[in-house]
Amino acid sequence: MASSNGKQALEQVHTDVHSCRLCPLCRSRTKAVPGEGAVDARIMFVGEAPGSDEDRQGRPFVGAAGRVLTDQLKKVGIDRRQVFITNVVKCRPEGNRDPEAAEIEACRDHLLTQIAIINPKVICTLGRFAARTLIDNGISISREHGKARRISGILYLPIYHPAAALHQARLIDSLESDFRKLRSVLEEELGTATSPQAASDA
Repeated sequence: MASSNGKQALEQVHTDVHSCRLCPLCRSRTKAVPGEGAVDARIMFVGEAPGSDEDRQGRPFVGAAGRVLTDQLKKVGIDRRQVFITNVVKCRPEGNRDPEAAEIEACRDHLLTQIAIINPKVICTLGRFAARTLIDNGISISREHGKARRISGILYLPIYHPAAALHQARLIDSLESDFRKLRSVLEEELGTATSPQAASDA
């Protein structure tokens, strides 16, 4: 069960994100998108930045890429409500451009605090920006996707961003392979492929 202190701490991070003025994206956003999910989630997904749908709703991965993510989770038996989903950058870059280094740096403490509070067993980085922020600044997602590595007690699994499969149909097989790898990682780390939350409640 999640502690009340953990919930309060995460809520404070999200309050800080909504009021954040650390980079110019605060001036163009409709809504900040701190993330959502279980505070005691054993698995965390970190993407790049909110898109237009996310900016309107204030929720992560609710557009086309979000539907791909949800579909892939279902295929490997994971309930989206049992994980935590966020992005490296919490506000939408104009025109859905790539986030800039200064914007990523401005949001870094928000992300690292979320990770510290949730303390997941597995973090899936979605796409190159999340992988380079959390795993290795020089990582190549095309070479390293699906290859897990442990850092400070957390198992990181870089995988393709769901949006990549929307733009390049040839990547859907790689994305599905990455999620099958995630299922095997969960079996090894948590003793389950279908209920990561159950392992935390045991």
